[in-house]
Amino acid sequence: MDRTCEERPAEDKSDEGDSDSTEVLARIRNTPEDIVLEAPASGLALHPTRDLLAAGDVDGDVFVFSYSCQEGETKELWSSGHHLKSCRAVVFSEDGQKLVTVSKDKAIHILDVEQGRLEKRISKAHGAPINSLLLVDKNVLATGDDTGGIRLWDQRKEGPFMNMQQHEEYIADMALDPDKKLLLTASGDGCLGVFNIKRRRFELLSEPQSGDLTSVTIMKYGRKVACGSSEGTIYLFNWNGFGATSDRFALRAESIDCMVPVTDSLLCTGSTDGVIRAVNILPNRVVGSVGQHAGEPVEELALSHCGRFLASSGHDQRLKFWDMAQLRTVVVDDYRRRKKKGGPLQALSSKAWSTDDFFAGLREEEREEEESEDNSD
Repeated sequence: MDRTCEERPAEDKSDEGDSDSTEVLARIRNTPEDIVLEAPASGLALHPTRDLLAAGDVDGDVFVFSYSCQEGETKELWSSGHHLKSCRAVVFSEDGQKLVTVSKDKAIHILDVEQGRLEKRISKAHGAPINSLLLVDKNVLATGDDTGGIRLWDQRKEGPFMNMQQHEEYIADMALDPDKKLLLTASGDGCLGVFNIKRRRFELLSEPQSGDLTSVTIMKYGRKVACGSSEGTIYLFNWNGFGATSDRFALRAESIDCMVPVTDSLLCTGSTDGVIRAVNILPNRVVGSVGQHAGEPVEELALSHCGRFLASSGHDQRLKFWDMAQLRTVVVDDYRRRKKKGGPLQALSSKAWSTDDFFAGLREEEREEEESEDNSD
C-alpha cells in the first residue's frame, strides 16, 4: 500500500525530537494538495491499488498524477493529447496497468499507465459521441453514447459483441451488480435501464422519472438501486423491482450530477451548486457537507483505494481531495425527527464549509412502499 493511505505518524512529544523531524512532520497534510488544470476535468478515476489519479479534460487531454499528503509531492507523471475532442470518462483496468478513456470524438483509447503510451485505439466506436464508460471485468468494457446506444467490448476481439438501443437520450452513468450479470443504466430520458449481459439481452426500462437520470449506484448490500437526477432528487428502486421507484427524496440542491458509494448506506453526491453532500440511504438523511468547489458545478467524484480520500473535479479546473475519516464514523438512526429549518449543513471534513439553510436538509416528497419492509431489512 502506498504511503499516503497509511496512518499519519503521531507527533513526538518528547524533548529529544530534533528540528529536522519536526520540520518533516509539519509538511504532512491531512489531504493531498489541490491539482490545478488548464481546463475542467469531465473524467476522473483513482487507481485500484496505488496513489495515482487519472483525469480527462474538456480539451481532450488525459493526465495521470501521483498524489501524496507530503507537501509538494503531488506531481504530474504524464499527459496524453490523443483525443480530438473532450475526454468524458476514464477508468483504470482491474490490475491497474491500463487506462481506458472515451471521448466526444467517438473513440476508445487504451493507454499504458506507467508511460502513457497509446496501446490501442478504436476509432468510430459509436455513431455518436461517447458519454459513459464502465469496466465489466479485465477484458470487457461497456460504453454508452449521446443517443442512448450501449455497446459491450471484449478487448481481445474486434468490434462490439453487444449493441443495444433502448434508451431515447444520452447514457449518463452505468453500474454493475456484484455477479456481473446485470448492467444498469441511467439515461437522459429519465429511465433506469436493465440489461442482462450474461444472456446478452435487454430486460426492461423503468417508468420515466421527472428530469434526467444522471447517476446510478447499488446500495444496501445489493437490495437497493439509487439514481440521481437533474432535478436534485434521489430515486430508489428495489432489486428485481426496477419497473417503478420504491422511494424518492429531494436534496436541497439544484441537481445531482454524480454519486459515489462510501458504505452500503452512505453515498456522496456532487451538484451544480458546488457542494459535495453526504447522504444516508434508508433512513434517508442528508448527513452533511464533505466539501465544495466554491459555487462551481461538481463534475465527478472518485474514492481512493484505501477509502480514506474522496477526489472531486469541478468547473473551477481543480481536482480536490477530501478526508473521509469523520464521515465513516457517522451513525444514522431510524428515528424520523422533524427537520429544523434554518440550521446549517454540518461540515464533515476539515476543509468543508458549514453551509446555510439554502443548502441544508432533506425534503421528503413521498413514501410509496413498504416502510416496514425497509426497516426489517
